[in-house]
Amino acid sequence: MKTRFDTFDLVCSITELQRLIGMRVNQIYDIDNRTYLIRLQKSEEKCVLLLESGNRFHSTAFEWPKNTAPSGFSMKMRKHLKNKRLESLKQIGSHRIVDFQFGSGEAAYHIILEVYDRGNIILTDHELTILNILRPHTDADKIKFAVKQKYPIDRIQTETMPSLEIIKQKLESTKVGEPLKKILNPLLEFGAALIDHVLLKTGFEIGCKLGKNFKIESDMDKLMSALKLADEILMNAKKQSIHGYIIQKKESKPTQNGEENFIMANIDFHPELLEQYKNQPHKKFETFDSAVDEYFSTMEDQKLDLKALQQERDALKKLENVKKDHDHRLLDLEKIQTVDKDKAELITRNQNLVDNAIFAIQSALANQLSWPDIQTLLQEAQSQNDPVATAIKQLKLETNHISLYLTDPYSEFDNSDSNNDEIHELKPMIIDIDLAHSAYANATKYYDKKRSAAKKQQKTIESQGKALKSAERKTKQTLKEVQSINSINKARKVYWFEKFYWFITSENYLVIGGRDQQQNELIVKRYLRTGDIYVHADLTGASSIVIKNPTGNPVPPKTLAEAGTMAVAYSVAWEAKVIAGAWWVNSEQVSKTAPTGEYLTTGSFMIRGKKNYLPPCQLIMGLGFLFRLEDSSIERHKDERRVRTLEDDDEDNNEKEKNETTLEDSEIPLEGDSDDDDDEENKNTNDIEESKEMLDTIVESKIEEGDEKDDDDDDDDDDKQNFPDTQIKIDISGSNVKLLVDNKKPLNELIDSNNDEVIYLGDDKPVAITQRKSSKPEKSSGKLGIKSKGKSDAEQELSQSNKVMVGLKRGQKSRLKKMKEKYKDQDEEDRRLLMEVLKSDGAAKEDKRKNRSKLVQGQKQQNKRKKGVTVNNTAAEQRQIINMENNDIDDVGPAPEIDMLDHLTGKPLDEDELLFAVPVVAPYSTILNYKFKVKLMPGTGKRGKAAKTAVAVFLRDKLITSREKDLLKAVKDESIARNIPGKVKISAPQIQKLKK
Repeated sequence: MKTRFDTFDLVCSITELQRLIGMRVNQIYDIDNRTYLIRLQKSEEKCVLLLESGNRFHSTAFEWPKNTAPSGFSMKMRKHLKNKRLESLKQIGSHRIVDFQFGSGEAAYHIILEVYDRGNIILTDHELTILNILRPHTDADKIKFAVKQKYPIDRIQTETMPSLEIIKQKLESTKVGEPLKKILNPLLEFGAALIDHVLLKTGFEIGCKLGKNFKIESDMDKLMSALKLADEILMNAKKQSIHGYIIQKKESKPTQNGEENFIMANIDFHPELLEQYKNQPHKKFETFDSAVDEYFSTMEDQKLDLKALQQERDALKKLENVKKDHDHRLLDLEKIQTVDKDKAELITRNQNLVDNAIFAIQSALANQLSWPDIQTLLQEAQSQNDPVATAIKQLKLETNHISLYLTDPYSEFDNSDSNNDEIHELKPMIIDIDLAHSAYANATKYYDKKRSAAKKQQKTIESQGKALKSAERKTKQTLKEVQSINSINKARKVYWFEKFYWFITSENYLVIGGRDQQQNELIVKRYLRTGDIYVHADLTGASSIVIKNPTGNPVPPKTLAEAGTMAVAYSVAWEAKVIAGAWWVNSEQVSKTAPTGEYLTTGSFMIRGKKNYLPPCQLIMGLGFLFRLEDSSIERHKDERRVRTLEDDDEDNNEKEKNETTLEDSEIPLEGDSDDDDDEENKNTNDIEESKEMLDTIVESKIEEGDEKDDDDDDDDDDKQNFPDTQIKIDISGSNVKLLVDNKKPLNELIDSNNDEVIYLGDDKPVAITQRKSSKPEKSSGKLGIKSKGKSDAEQELSQSNKVMVGLKRGQKSRLKKMKEKYKDQDEEDRRLLMEVLKSDGAAKEDKRKNRSKLVQGQKQQNKRKKGVTVNNTAAEQRQIINMENNDIDDVGPAPEIDMLDHLTGKPLDEDELLFAVPVVAPYSTILNYKFKVKLMPGTGKRGKAAKTAVAVFLRDKLITSREKDLLKAVKDESIARNIPGKVKISAPQIQKLKK
């Protein structure tokens, strides 16, 4: 299997990757100590470049597992290369060395990748002085490759092949029989595969050898034409990109029934379909870069396939060995029975001879003759052709045995009477005879052995069926597990939200949260959409939580509470074991635009308007499993997670109608709106909060009326005041809008959402930066709290500016005074024109938003005046307008898919077809109905051990099916443990027994 680039591959890859020039380095990661990923970006175009020391480089579209913490080499590259533009990508000389230049001039840095031998990756400055090196060493020429040394670029050769004389000398100095490719490969910079290709193209046989298929005298010109063809191919590859090919071969896959299946294994990749591979199976790709990416990225899957294939072979081989062992045992027992029976028969037929031999040896021993003397007497008797002595072949006196050579005395009788079925001819054999027993006793002994072997044979035959069935059952189970886990790993689709903290609420809303500041930034910038809800906790390290709400309908309270629990759990509250609460706001209240003179760090946002606080939640999370359903099984789990009401428990037939009612009545009341006598008028408090313009109009009209009554000539209608001892309500139930005034509460509590409260939301507790209105009510007079005549406009303006300046940082007060003095005569129109001249994108965007919002609002107000009704925009329209005004979050990607939520279930049925399992950590109330779940609370246990314990609990479940067991086993431990909040205590039924 090919694992590294040759020169032809390297040249083709450089040609294709010229498209990356001009892209900037966004980030650098490391997969292992040899392989690194460089993420490049140019406006909307993105690409990931993979570099592996000594082996390869190519762009990749696959998701590679990155190290959790970057290595020192990655950090060094990040320091020097981040935000640098890729200026050039070229081969150094004719060697397999690639130079990536980032930046230009004295700010340039180089990444030098060596794709030969043990390989290397070297970071240098613009003068090629080494800043960092992956593998410091000293080569054979005593040249040091180390930090602060200069990279020796001048010693690199530029020719792809030597002259004809040098090649001829090398061939002449090589012994006959050496392969021609082996001789040429060290001399040329083409690669072994391309050499084979051109040799075949010019008429040489594959694997031709010096002196046999190749003659120096006659074939030299032919060889040089082949090498020139290789050089032309290499030159063309430097000019234009070409297709890519992956060469494959069939791997046999044995099955239990004897049939053979095949799988296709990738063995090689090339920029061209070389001559030697034309008859082999292959896959063609549009570009060589995509072929290389496919080859290396699927190598892990292929290794998994080959591993599964080897496991299947081992299992089947084990079963075959069991069968062979049983057959051998039965055959051996059969032979033992036959031999013992024949021995007993021979002893019986030669009874007199056997008894005489026993008597002779016993007599010698009785006369106290030594064993050597007995051997001498036996030899003398044999020399005299004594029949008894002749039959004795060996004395085994140490075991009190002798060996007799016995023949069948009735063989002549058997030949004369062939119809005798009772007597059959016995073959002569040497038989051990025990001197302590008679001939009859020795025969009986062999008969007993024969019966014992027969009993063993019968038992073996009886147990053979059970043993083979057991072995077959184990083999089938092994094959099933291997195939299922392999198919699960292949079918497993990693969803986009799994890189975050996530769960699916009990009402089927997707909730995601950031693991760190970068992910918090990404979630708000890319995934926070109109209609979504932003949830946060006023705690250090709390995650930014987003509830995905593509329908735009009001989010139910239960989902808000579950998201709040998640926000608190992923904060310091978990380790401190403190019960705390969270709050939520609409998506349009979250902004990345900081006030003038302020700067928002990564993962920090501005929250404008009112926060809706959630009740404190308990720190009880749960670990469970969701299962991916096959499409045919999805219908069985329809409305499994839905908004439930009390009526759902009694009337299951009206679930849909009750669900719609619940959605309408599930708004969270705003603070300050607590009048118990007018529940109908105040039930939809979000509409009141969003109707800013209508309230502003009403308040301004009341101020004008108060001005007329008190003969006040103040025309400052824009200065909005607080009205203590007065509460204004709006009735929008009919066609006319009614203003309800109550003296129970001040108006500023009702229209608190109009106050543009700006809150800095960072990693710590949110801090209020600036407020447009004072938190204390001013002195008022009259029924509606008209401002006092004692203060002039200038004094009021000065007091307001002083209040703003109190919250400014050091140095900002004097800066603000200078700005006021400089631009005191400049109005908004002058400022807009000036900013257009300066071509400031910020001003253009701001003016564009204002003009767009004014246009939309003016058009709607004009349409409503024609109808004679003065009402504010609807909630959806207002949200759209505010979103247009606040559209300051850049890098908004495509809308994420959340329609796959219905494909996941926590309550699989026996008839369901399940594809894979997905671990999920969520508030325990969310996964209460899951089939597999455990409770997580703050504790002292490690996350990895808790994950393994949970899986062990699930696997011991009596109701678990074999498919579910396979799916759970296929999930990696790190995938299960990564979303557990911290040190944890796990609780589940029977868990203590499992721990013991």
